[in-house]
Amino acid sequence: MSHLLAGAAIALASAGPVLSRPAPPAAAAPVSEKDAEARADRLLAKMTLEEKVGQLSQRFDIASLFPTGAVAPPGMPPMTPLDDNVRKAELGAVLFVHDPAVANKYQKLAVEQTRLKIPLLLGYDVIWGMRTMFPVPIATASSFDPAMVEQARGVAASEARALGIHWTFAPMIDIARDPRWGRIVEGAGEDPYLGAAMAAAQVRGFQGAGIGTPGHIIAGPKHFVGYGASMGGRDYDSAYLSDSELHNVYLPPFAAAIDAGAGNIMSAYMDLNDVPASANRTLLTDILRGELGFKGWVVTDASAVHNLVKQGFAEDKTDASIRALMAGVDMEMSMSPNAFSTLVGAVRASKVPMKRIDEAVRRILTVKYRLGLFENPYVDAAAAQRVLDDPAHAAAAQVAAERSLVLLRNEGNALPLVAGAQKRVAVIGAMADSPGDTTVSLAFPQDAAKAVTIFKGISERLNGVATVETTPGVQLSRLVPSPLAGLRGPAKLWTPAQTADELKKAVDLARRSDVVILTLGEKIEMSSEQASRSDLTLPGDQRKLLDAVLATGKPVVVVLMNGRPLDLTGVYDKVPAILEAWYPGSRGGAAVARALFGDVNPGGKTPVTWPRSVGQVPTYYARNLTHNPDTADKRYWDAPSTPLIPFGFGLSYTSFTIAPPTLDKAELAPAGRIVVSTTVTNTGKRAGDEVVQLYIHQRAGRQSRPIRLLQGFERVTLAPGESRQVRFTLDEANVRYWNSVERGWVIDPGAFDLWVGNSSTAQAHATFTVGGKPRAAR
Repeated sequence: MSHLLAGAAIALASAGPVLSRPAPPAAAAPVSEKDAEARADRLLAKMTLEEKVGQLSQRFDIASLFPTGAVAPPGMPPMTPLDDNVRKAELGAVLFVHDPAVANKYQKLAVEQTRLKIPLLLGYDVIWGMRTMFPVPIATASSFDPAMVEQARGVAASEARALGIHWTFAPMIDIARDPRWGRIVEGAGEDPYLGAAMAAAQVRGFQGAGIGTPGHIIAGPKHFVGYGASMGGRDYDSAYLSDSELHNVYLPPFAAAIDAGAGNIMSAYMDLNDVPASANRTLLTDILRGELGFKGWVVTDASAVHNLVKQGFAEDKTDASIRALMAGVDMEMSMSPNAFSTLVGAVRASKVPMKRIDEAVRRILTVKYRLGLFENPYVDAAAAQRVLDDPAHAAAAQVAAERSLVLLRNEGNALPLVAGAQKRVAVIGAMADSPGDTTVSLAFPQDAAKAVTIFKGISERLNGVATVETTPGVQLSRLVPSPLAGLRGPAKLWTPAQTADELKKAVDLARRSDVVILTLGEKIEMSSEQASRSDLTLPGDQRKLLDAVLATGKPVVVVLMNGRPLDLTGVYDKVPAILEAWYPGSRGGAAVARALFGDVNPGGKTPVTWPRSVGQVPTYYARNLTHNPDTADKRYWDAPSTPLIPFGFGLSYTSFTIAPPTLDKAELAPAGRIVVSTTVTNTGKRAGDEVVQLYIHQRAGRQSRPIRLLQGFERVTLAPGESRQVRFTLDEANVRYWNSVERGWVIDPGAFDLWVGNSSTAQAHATFTVGGKPRAAR
């Protein structure tokens, strides 16, 4: 059993023994890339133009996407199967199939009723889990634990592959520095170094040792590139990035994902510097393939080719298809009939060279051979259920949730609570007992019955030692309904009388309780796609609920459930203890309960700078000094300019010291390296985790550089009184940067500052120099 699973074994005792993951079903040895390419070329020589273009098209299986009885959003195509399209060889891939029977049906049509018997690629949004749900990516980024993240994505991959899925549209690795953007929940936050580490870990977890590894799926990092920089944080709006921002901030996670072997890349929807990303040759060919060396295939986001017309870029869908393909797109994803079908006519009219069609088809056929789909396109439904029922998956989800928790505030050591010290415990809030907000079930088939909500987790933890009761107190809803609202059935909004009555119930429960666990934040439909916000305050009447509960005089602990930093005005200054749980996944309630009662010591750190209010947005730690750094904390006259919570911050139930750094040499010579060492010591009375972080700053050079840049981190677990040495290695990759004037990677000689500590405000300081002459860097 992995050491990552061991901590959750006791908590899962009631579910049976925690087992190691069983070996995947026997499969043929993975096909080498060279052999797959040769086989793809032989098949390509037999294909008609129509068959080739069919391979470049992917369609939604709408009937699989929406469960029985669900209401599809307005504008969604009819819920009709794609049988005829598959039978006519019009599709190379289908997405959202998650039932083995449906997967086998489509594959049977593809390999038995088409001329060349080419199997389908089946794709799915396996973003933070499949049946077993892990914490959302912004949460797992808070763990600063790439090994745990890799394991989590491996579990998700095994469940997906068992259901017949070959490919995920994940990880989402867009850097996001504006918390108004709803999709910040899907990524690793604001920092390119942390983002790159999490991107690589997720690719390794999804794909295993390489494409074709049994029990794994192809990773499809998205959205290339700059989607997280949308103006005003408004989803789908244009983004404007300088070359410096693009290369130094937004590209590093994609470079790391590609270096880790990602087989697919998804292009973005939005205009980047006034050119749609899905028809931008500079992005998709010059940078993605030229600079980053990507060898796989590029797919668009849903209906992005059709959208080129809506964006005022293409004249019609034929023009859109030509421009997307020639820019570097290999496959079109579409909800409706594919625009790429017009490429048949475009080739015959000599508007598209057959060479470019063949190039795209070859990439897709190659990956199908590498996955072994020609040998075995089908899935074993009986074996699938065994994988889905593996108790080790739930154990891994609980460990992930525990390691993703961030203790934001703990005045007077309000936490941990002592089990049994309070005989009546109230768990109040709109998300307190909401399985959907714990497991993040939007359009996808999680098992809500197995979800452990905050209320359920605390009830199980205090079973026999306290009475635990719950009530929502408030109802939360969006002003503009979620496009996926129909999946949960029609919303039943409270009347004013019900609203007042529910608030009274919550206050009455607080009065008769010894302690109140108050969940605050956002419902899951308030985060993710089409969930941008103009305001970061707590939605609904949550502040009113908090004030009413505080007025009872009972001790209050806040558990935040949210997908973005929120304005904590009136919360942070009033509540002694705040635990950030994010959306914690299938076992999230158990993880939160263990943390609240001291079985687990929170060790996560914030992967984003936390603004005081929306007026500070965007705010991030890696800013430039500017010409007047002495006034940086006084830029606003009506409020502090400093953030509420810095990047990399998180408290613990114990205390740590981090010694000043020592360097094995004072100069980083060309092609050399420096080893930085520090010692971290647990000076408290509990075992706990600390994340040691290393930051650097270049004092002078050919371009202004950020005041600090994260260039190393390590999470360590220490017993009381224990010390450990932590080492980081710096080389030229850590000091190079993209120079916007010289339009290339450069290294400047000179003095650098270095800090180690437990947040971006680290104080333990040293210096080093970079030797040599000003030079270009790779």
